[in-house]
Amino acid sequence: MSFLPADYHLHTHNSGDSEAPMKDMVESAISKGLTEMCFTEHMDLDFPITEQVPEGLFTLDIPPYEKDLFSYREEYKDRIAIKYGIELGLQPQILADNKAIIQNHGFDFVIGSVHLLDHKDPYYYSNYWSAQDEDSVIRRYFESTLENIKLFSDFDVLGHLDYIVRYTPSKGADYSYFKYKDIIDEILSLLIEMKKGLDLNTKALVSGNENPNPGIDILKRYHELGGRIITFGSDAHVPDGVAGCFDKAKDIALKCGFDSYYTFTKRVPCANTLN
Repeated sequence: MSFLPADYHLHTHNSGDSEAPMKDMVESAISKGLTEMCFTEHMDLDFPITEQVPEGLFTLDIPPYEKDLFSYREEYKDRIAIKYGIELGLQPQILADNKAIIQNHGFDFVIGSVHLLDHKDPYYYSNYWSAQDEDSVIRRYFESTLENIKLFSDFDVLGHLDYIVRYTPSKGADYSYFKYKDIIDEILSLLIEMKKGLDLNTKALVSGNENPNPGIDILKRYHELGGRIITFGSDAHVPDGVAGCFDKAKDIALKCGFDSYYTFTKRVPCANTLN
């Protein structure tokens, strides 16, 4: 019998961009046959304020999040394992704050994600693309990612590595790993050296794209270079999205050479067979 991997990228009403009750997310995971899930609420400090993003929207209030999670962990302990995670936004000016967050809380799992480029969010910032060509912005995004993970390494997997491609005006029509191979290989090599993994993020697959984030060629290259740590993440913000396109993502991972995926307890990775 084939089982879906654990979903290790999930958001609820504790994240500023979701209204989903945690209980509904748990029930959805159980209904889809998951035996493990990890909530990874947004903590993106110093996020730029815009008309769409009020101050503090992505600053996680950790005590109520913990209360929610530990309550449901106990309630559903005989039906599903619920892990305590966080998705940290990486920026150079918040290194000390991010370090303190990790040190002061007993997370099972930490995603490090780069959502902002030079303190702007290409998703919300309507004029971002008008004065720049896509190739230059994408390259700068990868350069920024490399800069960030050189400065801060207290995470377990790098979130949705080529995330920015989702929001280019062309929706990545001309994008490929090979255009940016030099800088992407630097990122992958550093992750492997630091024993960090990749978030195999299926949100783009759910939207109809043939590639997850990161794309298939990046996943293949990570494996070729010796990388083995991948987690599966739907990036779901609503219950119906839990484990979205995980069957397709499993097939992609197997074709890229992976025979295992990873789960975490108290930041310690555990390999699980892909079947």
